[in-house]
Amino acid sequence: MTAFFMPCFVRLDRTLRLKILLQMMATMLLISLLLLAAPARGEGGGGIEIKSFTLEAVDKGYQINLDADITLNNTLEQALEKGIILYFVSKFTLIDSHWYWLDEEVARSKQRIELSYHALTRQYRLSGNRMVPQGFDTLQEALQTLGKQHNVPIEMKSTLKQDVEYIATLQVWLDISRLAKPFQLEWFSSKDWNLSSEKKEWRIKLPAPHKNLL
Repeated sequence: MTAFFMPCFVRLDRTLRLKILLQMMATMLLISLLLLAAPARGEGGGGIEIKSFTLEAVDKGYQINLDADITLNNTLEQALEKGIILYFVSKFTLIDSHWYWLDEEVARSKQRIELSYHALTRQYRLSGNRMVPQGFDTLQEALQTLGKQHNVPIEMKSTLKQDVEYIATLQVWLDISRLAKPFQLEWFSSKDWNLSSEKKEWRIKLPAPHKNLL
């Protein structure tokens, strides 16, 4: 009886080893294809780069002018064309740093702008809390306008002093917290939804009008 079953065990062992070998080969092939595809995906990557910034004195306080290059990756472009609204935030703060106490935010400007696409008119649209809604024929035109945020007033939480050196921070980013929940969940598993400029931080004193601070 023993001699009769031995060939069967040998055949099963060979079959199992062949199956494992084929699975390993398939896995290696899949990894190779992903590695080959990675550079092509990177070419479509988006980004936000702050080019210039000014803080100006005006009659009733201060205002900021911001210029940034904003580009979308393929995932965000496709989402936009499918009707998903993209929410962008630009935030500037002035912080009074005390060696004897906690830092205090004394002024800020926070602007939210919505970028959307309307399939019926085939136009891109910008709207926000401090701007008149505008329509554009191309995405490039809309992004160029989105990156130019001028004459934006800042809100002062306390009296600003000319002789005090403040800490300034500035950042522009895509606010995924305003997206629908399914897209927020997708953000956790994909870097394509993580679009933000570098957070800039520097020390300044309140400038003369039109003096560039960055």
